[in-house]
Amino acid sequence: MAEAFITGDSHRACGICPSRRFPSGNFEVVERPSRECPFNPEDGHRYTLRGVPVCVHPEEVGLSPAPYKTNGVALLEDVTLPHDVAVLDDYLRELVHGAAPGALELLIDLADREIRHTFPEVDPTLALRRAFN
Repeated sequence: MAEAFITGDSHRACGICPSRRFPSGNFEVVERPSRECPFNPEDGHRYTLRGVPVCVHPEEVGLSPAPYKTNGVALLEDVTLPHDVAVLDDYLRELVHGAAPGALELLIDLADREIRHTFPEVDPTLALRRAFN
C-alpha cells in the first residue's frame, strides 16, 4: 500500500483527516463541511456522495480545495513568486511551512525553477534553506 500523504504527528492536519490514511490524489479537499460531504458516524470520516474520502480543512492539510481523486487534479499547479525580491524569503517560508509533506518535494522543485527564472541574481538553494530555518 502507498504511504499516506501526511505522516507523523507534527503536521497540523487533524487526526481523522484522509490525508493521514491515503496517498496523494486518493482523496478530495473541500473548503468546508457541507451536505455534499456528509459525516459518516460509523467510521468518523467524511465522504463525497460517491464515497470518496474528503478533507474539509484545506488550510490545515496544505492543499487547495479540489477534486483530486474524482477528476485527477494535479497536486500543485505552479508556484507564483512575488514580484519583489525583498519579500521572497517571507513568501518562501510561508509556502514551505504551509505545505503538506507529500507535496513538499515537488514544491521545492517548482520554487527552485521559478526563482531561477524570476530572480536570476538569487541563489535558489540559499533562499530555500532560509525558508526552512
